[in-house]
Amino acid sequence: MSKTSIDDLLSFEEERPVQPEQRRGGRLRSVASLVGVTAAATAVLVAGLRAVGLRMSLLVLVAAVLTLLLVRRIVALLDPPAKGAQSSSSRPRGEEDGTYNWDARDALRIAINGWETPLEWAKTRPGRFTEVILPRLAELADERLRLKHGVTRESDPGRARALLGEKLWAFLAAPPRRPPSPRELAAIVAELEKI
Repeated sequence: MSKTSIDDLLSFEEERPVQPEQRRGGRLRSVASLVGVTAAATAVLVAGLRAVGLRMSLLVLVAAVLTLLLVRRIVALLDPPAKGAQSSSSRPRGEEDGTYNWDARDALRIAINGWETPLEWAKTRPGRFTEVILPRLAELADERLRLKHGVTRESDPGRARALLGEKLWAFLAAPPRRPPSPRELAAIVAELEKI
């Protein structure tokens, strides 16, 4: 069993990748450039087709150019970053051999972030705890009961209550008036881990 508390997990600060600064009017500028490129490409196509003696509907040409540009943009978004595109702050340090893929998404970090954000919200808005966190904890309890003992709180409430214990059962059945402190939440998580 791990000796790491939930406080330790949630207090970890990781360097966030630096986002390029958004230029003022970025979305409007992006749409304007798309329209401009579409108009220019369509004009070149119309001129080229007329030069060889062909005629085509302007609407079809505009649709084809727009489709081509959108597909190009989607492919560019889905393209993985180049291997040499690591920033100096994300490069491995110490004894690591440098083969770790720093651009890969860490499943544990994603799971922790899935809890970290709602827990932060619950600090400033107590109602968020009962709306977001408590149902997740109840799902975890039901899933652990189902996997370890073949029951859920709904399918066999008596046995589930005995397995959860009175403290955890009361916490899940009657939402608290205020969000629990980190220490209380750590005790609840420890009880869940005992199931």
